[in-house]
Amino acid sequence: MATEAAGIDRPLLVDDFLQRRRYQLQLADAAADEHTLVCLPTGLGKTTVSLLVTAERLHEAGGKALFLAPTKPLVQQHADFYREALAIPDDEIVVFTGDVKPDDRAALWDDARIVIATPQVVENDLVGNRISLRDVTHLTFDECHRATGDYAYVYIAERYHADAADPLVTGMSASPGGDTEEIETVCENLGLVNVEVMTEEDADVDEYTHDTDVQWEQVTLPDEVLDIRDALNEVITDRLEKLKQLGVTNTTNPDLSQKDLNKMRGQLKQMMDNDQSDGYKGMSTHAEVMKLRRATELVETQSVESVRRYFERQREAARSSGASKASQRMVADPKVREAMRKAESFDGLHPKFSKARILLAETLGINEGERAILFTESRDTAEALVEFLSASFDVRKFVGQGDKEGSDGMSQKQQQETLDEFKAGEFEVLVSTSVAEEGLDVPEVDLVCFYEPVPTAIRSIQRKGRTGRQAEGKVVVLMAEDTRDEAFFWISRRREKKMASQLAELKEATDDIEETVGDDGQAGLDAFGGGSEDESDSPEAEVGDGAGDAADSDEESEGTGDDDAGLTDFAEEVRESEEEESGESDEADAQASDTDEDAAADDDGVVATAGVDEGVEVVVDQRELDSSIAKDLSTRDGLITRLETLAVGDYVLSDRVAVERKSAADFVDSMLDSDRSMFEQVGELSRAYARPVMVVEGTNLYGQRDIDPNAIRGALASLAVDFDVSVLRTEGEEDTTELLATIAKREQETRDREVSVHGEKTTKTRAEQQEYVVSSIADIGPVTARSLLEHFGTVEAVMTAREEDLLEVDGVGQVTAERIREVVGSEYE
Repeated sequence: MATEAAGIDRPLLVDDFLQRRRYQLQLADAAADEHTLVCLPTGLGKTTVSLLVTAERLHEAGGKALFLAPTKPLVQQHADFYREALAIPDDEIVVFTGDVKPDDRAALWDDARIVIATPQVVENDLVGNRISLRDVTHLTFDECHRATGDYAYVYIAERYHADAADPLVTGMSASPGGDTEEIETVCENLGLVNVEVMTEEDADVDEYTHDTDVQWEQVTLPDEVLDIRDALNEVITDRLEKLKQLGVTNTTNPDLSQKDLNKMRGQLKQMMDNDQSDGYKGMSTHAEVMKLRRATELVETQSVESVRRYFERQREAARSSGASKASQRMVADPKVREAMRKAESFDGLHPKFSKARILLAETLGINEGERAILFTESRDTAEALVEFLSASFDVRKFVGQGDKEGSDGMSQKQQQETLDEFKAGEFEVLVSTSVAEEGLDVPEVDLVCFYEPVPTAIRSIQRKGRTGRQAEGKVVVLMAEDTRDEAFFWISRRREKKMASQLAELKEATDDIEETVGDDGQAGLDAFGGGSEDESDSPEAEVGDGAGDAADSDEESEGTGDDDAGLTDFAEEVRESEEEESGESDEADAQASDTDEDAAADDDGVVATAGVDEGVEVVVDQRELDSSIAKDLSTRDGLITRLETLAVGDYVLSDRVAVERKSAADFVDSMLDSDRSMFEQVGELSRAYARPVMVVEGTNLYGQRDIDPNAIRGALASLAVDFDVSVLRTEGEEDTTELLATIAKREQETRDREVSVHGEKTTKTRAEQQEYVVSSIADIGPVTARSLLEHFGTVEAVMTAREEDLLEVDGVGQVTAERIREVVGSEYE
């Protein structure tokens, strides 16, 4: 690449906008030739490297470039940088997030030269056949260490290597993985065959870095705070004793490791799979333990205010309809109530708050610093810190979007405005959750304060990268004595050292890694299609006794609590376990999935496909994107997937065949769903399509929950006999994918039928509406509702009937009659 002394002068670049740095040019030269992983310390311009490659590719090969970043703020930041640095019209550099409607994205894609996007929307657009990667000549994966498991990067890379005519991939990360094997996995998943590493020890890099002083500040918790923790630990010990009696644990120590808790959960799941009632009770007790451990973690490592808010959410959850047994038992426990009262009456200051204020005063006052960032895992803590510190400093919060618990979040626009004001020096302290950790161009600061240790090396390195770029900076980690903080301190230290040594080893071992990923990568590229000219952060399991789980640990596991607990109870417990930590941690914001917003945007209507070759078409309901089926179908030769929000069914395979898919657990759950039963769904499906199909996925249908197998057989019989629905069983998602592809090809190729989405939800008849209204009274159900209506004739007569008249109806006993009169006749409160 041609360069000048002061700046970089290349086609498509704004003259002298970019400072000439030799290491960036070297990395860009390498990445322009092969699919490359670029490893460069935070703050040293990885984005510039990608931009240089993009400019060269667009100039030499034409086409368009795609840049993927994991969060909306990152996407906007990169777009702003590209528009400033490139001599390309701004309207040809477009942003794709869930805020942009799918039909608008499809139109923008065709005219864009550079698309900067979150991976989820690109994944959805590929599955929905709205865009084609054929003309993309450079694809960048920012923060590419995320390319593992089911993360969208993996699917997009597979599609890119298969679909692009002239592909080139650049992966970028400051912290690519914990060991060589992880790095090789990332390379294999993205199809990278070259590894380029620069460390701060490299001569070309050293002049742009400065020392970062890391200090660990220990604080001692007051007795009042320890009393709250001890009361909660007593309850945990009691619950662990119950689990010990079930034979799933040998300890009642409340500080048992997350690894032990995960193992316990696996044993309970096995008991449930074998239809043992103790498994359901144990899973519910396990859920209590997880909730209580979260509370002790908050009081130890965060603040009493955060645990107060947590308790309030648990109380609200326990009072809600369909509350889990675990929530109800926990808030009713005398010891927990005692802890709640202690937390509510505590009017002191958590010592971490005091220490944070002192550090800021030293940095911004005595040492005449200009800016500081305070990171915390908890949004509750972030909001409490902003309120507390505002009395002494000009401080703002930086958090993700709103959560299920109603916490005030920040829109993408508000986030960007806050960062711009921070850079401009309009305020001096930024209190941020994890959403600002990764890659955001936060200006260099005089102090980065960790409110709690971060036991994941990748995240710790990302945070430290916010200081020490242009001048010496300081990092302070607050640690509460004799708490989980100390365990995370040792994990963090060990992993930081390990990451530093591994990056050095990675630099030494690049040839070996390239040989490994080169061989495997080529095999993978061949499997993808090779890009030929054809058309074609885990829970901290290391924490042992005396240490606890991370704030972003595995989701809680819950089950039923009593011998007669029903299926609905269990379904609610599982749902709650999946959502449990959304209110306390901003980790989900760091993940920055646009899936939900994109799904909402897709409700606006049908979007035209990207104009690829014709083939067998499968229409997929937007809500099915949570499974791997839609993505797997979209990669099949001769199959075209299209996304819609279907009124009925999950998949449409022809003008007469639509499929409702349910896992074995979902099938059983929906038998008892009073809001929208399986039979209502199937009824609408059978009225809309001539050949309705129900796919029941999973091998343990009769071992689900505590439902009598004959009840399940009765439901299957009803579907086949009463609704004329074909019920097909599959072993799992892969089997379901094969079945759907087979039916679609048979319908469209063998039978020469076309796909037609003509299903509509049918309006209930008057009689059905009347039955619905009456059945909702005291949850009496549809059978009793019909009996009441047949006896009294109208809904009004049912509502005004006396208790003795109600008792004359078949199926209505004393308890039911009393409940009906209580609901209908009581004052509304």
